[in-house]
Amino acid sequence: MLITDDQFASCRTTVMDANPDMTATMAGRIVDEGIKFVAACSHNPGLGLAPSRIVDEGWHALILHTATYAELCERLGGTFVHHHPEYDPTNYDPSILDRSREKIGELGWEADPELWGPPSDETLVSVAAKCQHAPDCAIRPMPKPEPPNHP
Repeated sequence: MLITDDQFASCRTTVMDANPDMTATMAGRIVDEGIKFVAACSHNPGLGLAPSRIVDEGWHALILHTATYAELCERLGGTFVHHHPEYDPTNYDPSILDRSREKIGELGWEADPELWGPPSDETLVSVAAKCQHAPDCAIRPMPKPEPPNHP
């Protein structure tokens, strides 16, 4: 387990607060995908992964819980995954989402296919997040800083 049940519930509530008509089940699915995405980024620094707009909503909720997010990044090996918001749906690049889902799969999880669609796909759920990370703003995690070498 990467975050506690209480931390998960709090993040799920944040998603529901931002999206008042959303069910707890859907909000939980979105947080789950946000966690998977952060894990994929942490294990693949420099690859340039990006979430779907729906998954980004779960990532936002995690980030708003700063202590939970910092602990999550630390558990994943210390690579802090920074968020660089940008929204320009004309920059949508399906190959980045495909690569992100592939990296999630390599960690032993299945990416929820309903939540990884294009920015225009709101048939399943509409979210408040307006970020679309692709291709110029794909996420590139920063490695854990190394202590300086002193003679």
